[in-house]
Amino acid sequence: MENNDKIFETKLDFTNQYREACLLELGKDFEDCSDNERYFVLAKLVASKSRAIQATSHAKDAKKVYYFSLEFLLGPLLDNYLINLGVRDLVEEGMASLGVSLDELCQQEVDPGLGNGGLGRLAACFLDSMAHEGIAGYGNGMRYRYGLFRQYIEGGRQVERTDNWLANGFPWETRKDASAVEVRFGAQVVRHEDETGKFWFTQEGGEVVRAVPYDVPIVGFGGKTVNKLRLWSAEPATEDFDLDAFNAGDYAKANKFRSDVEAISTILYPNDAGEHGRILRLKQEYLFVSAGLQTILGTYEKDFGPDWEHLGDHVCVHTNDTHPAMCGPELMRLLVDDKGVDFDQAFEIAKKTVSFTNHTVMPEALEKWPINTFRALLPRLYMFIEEIDRRYRDGLSEKLSPEDGSWTDVLRNTAILWDGQVRMANLSIIFSHSINGVSALHSDILKRDTFKEFYKLYPEMFNNKTNGVTHRRFLREANPAYSQLITDAIGTGWLDDANELEKLAPFEEDASFLDAMEEAKRADKERLAAYVQKVSGTKLNCDMVFDVQVKRFHAYKRQLLSVFKILDLRNRILDDPSFSPRPTAFIFSGKAAQSYTFAKEVIRLINSLADAINNDPRVNDKIQVAFVPNFAVSNAQYIYSAAEISEQISLAGTEASGTSNMKLMMNGALTLGTLDGSNVEISELVGPQNIKIFGLHADEVEAIQREGRYYAWDMYNADRARLGRIVDQLTDGTLARLSGNFESVRDHLMVENDPYLVMKDFYAYVQAWEELTGGYADRRAWNKSALHNTAKAGFFSSDRTIREYMSDIWHIEGK
Repeated sequence: MENNDKIFETKLDFTNQYREACLLELGKDFEDCSDNERYFVLAKLVASKSRAIQATSHAKDAKKVYYFSLEFLLGPLLDNYLINLGVRDLVEEGMASLGVSLDELCQQEVDPGLGNGGLGRLAACFLDSMAHEGIAGYGNGMRYRYGLFRQYIEGGRQVERTDNWLANGFPWETRKDASAVEVRFGAQVVRHEDETGKFWFTQEGGEVVRAVPYDVPIVGFGGKTVNKLRLWSAEPATEDFDLDAFNAGDYAKANKFRSDVEAISTILYPNDAGEHGRILRLKQEYLFVSAGLQTILGTYEKDFGPDWEHLGDHVCVHTNDTHPAMCGPELMRLLVDDKGVDFDQAFEIAKKTVSFTNHTVMPEALEKWPINTFRALLPRLYMFIEEIDRRYRDGLSEKLSPEDGSWTDVLRNTAILWDGQVRMANLSIIFSHSINGVSALHSDILKRDTFKEFYKLYPEMFNNKTNGVTHRRFLREANPAYSQLITDAIGTGWLDDANELEKLAPFEEDASFLDAMEEAKRADKERLAAYVQKVSGTKLNCDMVFDVQVKRFHAYKRQLLSVFKILDLRNRILDDPSFSPRPTAFIFSGKAAQSYTFAKEVIRLINSLADAINNDPRVNDKIQVAFVPNFAVSNAQYIYSAAEISEQISLAGTEASGTSNMKLMMNGALTLGTLDGSNVEISELVGPQNIKIFGLHADEVEAIQREGRYYAWDMYNADRARLGRIVDQLTDGTLARLSGNFESVRDHLMVENDPYLVMKDFYAYVQAWEELTGGYADRRAWNKSALHNTAKAGFFSSDRTIREYMSDIWHIEGK
């Protein structure tokens, strides 16, 4: 589907508009502009054209979805938007006529520092798909001055440096001063009562912050629908500049109030190890919630008047994980305090309007805040939460049956306020009409374990929505060689409807198509190899299998298990000259949280392993290791397209969904994984012969953890020559040349008793890898399997996921 009303009619029309834009934006001719300036002007021009479409995209009475997320990992937008607007080829030709490569201009764009991992990338995919489906779907998030951090590797260690992504401006955004709102922290709550006995509350004093919105256009494929992402920035509501301090030379004190306020939107996920960090995180979460909801109510009242009873018929507020958990009580507060709605009715309105996606399975990972901190910062909001919690407790005994357990036991797991903490997942559930998980296994675990008491009480509220990714970015844009091959075979319809990828199935028997796949994959591998050499110095051998594990570093994702396999291969090659595994390049990428010491040590371990293997001529013709620094959407697109094996090896029952598995199989990589997250759905779709599943299942993991009979030392002692040797190599100097030994990693396994069962799954994992790579030599058979993965990838388009949200949760019709 392409829009016939193109933003540029012809190549000449484009070049004329572009030249004029250079003069208007920069005051100089195109020829005098730098590459960065040329990119900036082109992006501004496309953004301007997109906003013009946005103004006419939806009728005033269209039901609106507001997607609240603390992260939106957008990635570079220019190439993606040119594709979606149907003018990429025209613009590429126009730039070529001016003597400039569009690809080189696109490379000038930096990744917006608005997210970290899968949570933020999912939110960005959903925005893309909401626009594609033609609904009025708007993002609501934070405009961070700096991204999480830029990751550098020095001496094998992760080093974090400032991600100053706004240094050269962000051409896609528009500041909306007229739409700024005020958000109040730490106020005094004052009770008022009139002569009739009616009472109400106001907030006085405290810290008042001005939340200023910046809008970014979200262009749907086909160019017919453009929505927006609204990002909030914190500024002082009044200028409290200390002139005396400034004149005395104390410049920091003079600007202290402004600095304290602006800190709220300075960085994504400030370190919350101390009280100052916790307060900053809580301010961040409340600001984007309150500012977003104030805007929503203002827009609704302008369109429909004070008909608050029907708010939920026209507006959906969807919360992406627990960071926006305050949406429910804050919507209540605004309705009661600002709009005069009755308390009970306000709760019913909020519950009808708000829905919640959970993204974790581990209770210990669920967000909680100390009551004292929360109440001091948000006293009026806390009153609403406390009262709803009280009413929930009072009503619970009526709903419980004898088999549900005691009142106290159920409350221990379901109350909002418990043990001195505000529990944000429980807050989200009690204020929502729908709670969904993000894969079939994840949703089952939520119902069976994480939220089992809630599920018994309100089974109708729980549902599954398996995640998806936008194939237009992660296949069409990321992999131009392969996507052109697909288009030549089945046409362009797959860009609009990913289910049309099924039309590739007959080509699984087409030798010429499979050979063309081989050529495309080789080009992708060479592109990635050039990038890896540029950023890390590692020279990859493109004749090797490219085996990829790219994701956030965390113990449960088990990058350590990959390390064990690679060390095992190294040891066996050295011990037995006749052992000849399929030559493989193991490629890692991902960031560890700044305060997550274990994850950072695993990154150091991988780089030490790379140093030991890549510099050893006895093994480096059979195995290589590369770590790609500063994992982001832009370099991920190089990796996804070049990968041949997709490592998805989290401990079964710990990964909610995963989305890198979808992006990789979409690009023809074969999955090597546990039966965890959405690997379950991938396995069901592609069939056992087109995926390699190994290891413990979730129920087996639960049994091991419940029985408490697993001892890592038993595993170690049972096989000292192989598994025990790998454990010993963490501390015996084998990997110490670059930056020392790895005592803390060894302690994680042997003192903490291998909590993620790395050693338990080790043998099954290595065997599965050997069986999978054993089939690599038959290139047509391998490519047939790879093509089958692509053909079955349509289910994992975020378009399908969004259609399910529209039908089952938001009750809204699309195009």
